[in-house]
Amino acid sequence: MTLARFTPYRSSFGDLALLQNRLNSIFHEMSPSGDNETLTGGSFVPAVDVYEDNKKVVLKLEVPGIKQDDLDIRVEDQTLVVKGERKLETEEKEEHFHRIERRFGSFVRSFSLPQTVDTNDVTAEYDAGVLKISIAKKAEAQPKQVKIGITSGAKGAAKPKQVEAAHAA
Repeated sequence: MTLARFTPYRSSFGDLALLQNRLNSIFHEMSPSGDNETLTGGSFVPAVDVYEDNKKVVLKLEVPGIKQDDLDIRVEDQTLVVKGERKLETEEKEEHFHRIERRFGSFVRSFSLPQTVDTNDVTAEYDAGVLKISIAKKAEAQPKQVKIGITSGAKGAAKPKQVEAAHAA
């Protein structure tokens, strides 16, 4: 019979590490950003920047490798919906891929728009893989500047000519 040395700390930590690795792999497989999705060409979510100025709200989406014809932009009620699809190029039929990290597939992004924008005044530009969508603000939502004239309040200041003419008559 062979004797095995028992070390409780080493065994317990080893079992815990093994359990943690198994749980991590299960959660990694179930997460939308897991390697399995990357390798099988699952859908992706393009990054977006949203900002506004006095006249418009602007969204910039990173959609490199997507043709303009494969993008669909719509405003439904007060929601902006952007759909697209990045297709896997099949030109490399003879190649044997070792790794595919770029994501392929379709995506849908929806953005709730504030009531201050004019959903009938939307423009889109596509340049170097960046889709820029500009939505104009309604006229009443834009800040207004009113120039206010200053009159002198000092005693003995000249009165406007209209007032002087009224007194002369």
